[in-house]
Amino acid sequence: MTSELSVLLRAWDVRKTFEDGALQVPVLHGVTLSVHAGQLTLLMGPSGSGKTTLISILTGLLRPSSGKVELCGEPISELGDGQVSAVRRRELGFIFQTYNLFPALTARDNVMEVLRLKGMAAGEARKRAEDALGRVGLADRMKHRPGELSGGQKQRVAIARALASKPRVIVGDEVTGALDGQTALSVMEILRDHVTSSSAVLIVTHDHRLERFADRVVELEDGELAADRAPNRHWTSSRFDIRASQDQGKLP
Repeated sequence: MTSELSVLLRAWDVRKTFEDGALQVPVLHGVTLSVHAGQLTLLMGPSGSGKTTLISILTGLLRPSSGKVELCGEPISELGDGQVSAVRRRELGFIFQTYNLFPALTARDNVMEVLRLKGMAAGEARKRAEDALGRVGLADRMKHRPGELSGGQKQRVAIARALASKPRVIVGDEVTGALDGQTALSVMEILRDHVTSSSAVLIVTHDHRLERFADRVVELEDGELAADRAPNRHWTSSRFDIRASQDQGKLP
């Protein structure tokens, strides 16, 4: 059993209701969840189940209507916005589905900018950015701006930005959705490698084929936790060239 000390991200009875005039729209109905170091966790569920709302709350981008959230021991649901931002900069790497890149900056500068915000010196930030971009296959696109990159390349810049600061927790929203099969496989292997005894990865996805990389699968349905289970490592896919007979229950 995973020890209590290894919990990096925790939510207790998290509820979220959005208001539209007099109309109240409940989205989350008391979700309790822990994300442990040493694990790559997939958060799955149908569209509209509340996945994006949940990860926005888990990472301090959105406040819960009630309940409590801790990120690396910090009660971010109770802190002021400035304090939450400081914790997020220190502990978290977020991979947005919509990339969130600065259009005027090159791929390298987009990665460097986040590192500089974390207080890293320019030389080290440049080295980290170039290494991270190389790892996601963009060594020859470092000087290109987002408008000169494909959707898949922009997603890889966003992934490199999350990896470069070596955060304790990486959270990603549909990180392989815009990637071709081989690149998706490579990116998941990189994210898998980020997981150590002191770090964790949480990925929102609809793609069951990614279960081969996971330690745990959490399923959300209608704003409630519907399942918390071991992954199915025997999904097959020509897109990823996965064979169940090759997996034998082991991670790559």
